[in-house]
Amino acid sequence: MEAGADYRIARRRMVAEQLLPRGISDERVIEAFLAVPRHAFVDPAIGIRAYDDCSFPIGYEQTISQPFTIAFAVQALAVSRGSRVLEIGTGSGYQTAILARLARDVFSIERIEPLLAKAQEALSRVPGGSIRVKLGDGSLGWRSYAPFDRILVSAAMAERPERLLDQLAEGGRLIAPIGESAEFLVLFTRENGATSERRIARCAFVPLMRGDA
Repeated sequence: MEAGADYRIARRRMVAEQLLPRGISDERVIEAFLAVPRHAFVDPAIGIRAYDDCSFPIGYEQTISQPFTIAFAVQALAVSRGSRVLEIGTGSGYQTAILARLARDVFSIERIEPLLAKAQEALSRVPGGSIRVKLGDGSLGWRSYAPFDRILVSAAMAERPERLLDQLAEGGRLIAPIGESAEFLVLFTRENGATSERRIARCAFVPLMRGDA
């Protein structure tokens, strides 16, 4: 059997065994996870294990999150085809590729230059939608392209992300891991000029790196 076929089977198993039984039901999210090759965003030596229910190191003390963690956050974000999405923490680029299959435009910020270069290389080999990336402090957002319909933060923040909330459009959603030790995935929603927040899951993420790149 060709390696490509092996990977397609592994993606189907990942969805069937890791995502569907745990409440991932959005058809567009499922289609994105079936389409995006997770193995293209990790060390080639990992091979077929790229689709296991776990995270993997990607260098510089960063990780690619387990598939369910990404799927849960992306489903809760409720990305529409017309959404403009800001992603904080490009990392491996895998989540970026997932978002690009769901949204109109994805804007992604990464603090670590070598990781951004690797992610760009991987993304260039994977068909997808409109993606813009930049090197910088993600906690500041990307004001020149604001407001955003959806914002997804992929690293833990110690406090409420006020600067990012300022760049969230009316009717928008922002999801971020909040907390220094015991973290919660928090959903922020902007309605009628006011912002509400709700904890939606416990989680564990590496801390968000701040400051000049």
